Amino acid sequence: MTDLLELSRSECEGLLRLGVVGRVAIATPTGPHILPLNYAISRGDVVVCTSPYSVLGTYGRDSLLAFEIDHFDHPRHHGWSVVVRGRAAAVEDPEELSTLVKVVPRPWAGGSRSLFLRIPLTEVTGRRLGAGWDLEQDLPVHRVM
Repeated sequence: MTDLLELSRSECEGLLRLGVVGRVAIATPTGPHILPLNYAISRGDVVVCTSPYSVLGTYGRDSLLAFEIDHFDHPRHHGWSVVVRGRAAAVEDPEELSTLVKVVPRPWAGGSRSLFLRIPLTEVTGRRLGAGWDLEQDLPVHRVM
């Protein structure tokens, strides 16, 4: 059986900086939603881009959100996950917005997305399965900036 180990905050932040796709969990009047999306780290926070009329755009501003990234190696029974919780806010600074357009990965799905939401790293937790292996080595994608 593989040991479950806690990740340090610095390990969690390092993994967040390498990733490209994560999931946002949000509570809405119709119930919870989990939404996969591209993201970037800007000014130390998770930033996602969405449509102002999407579920996230409609209910995400000023809401407590959870954001999660993970990676699993099923044959070796290794893996890790990082969860961030924080109250989201719309990014409104024109200078930062012009930078974000360049660093947030382009969404895979079609459509227009003009709302950038910042999720501060208010609470950051992470876990890994098993010791003695490199968390970053087998990532399918490494962010290049």
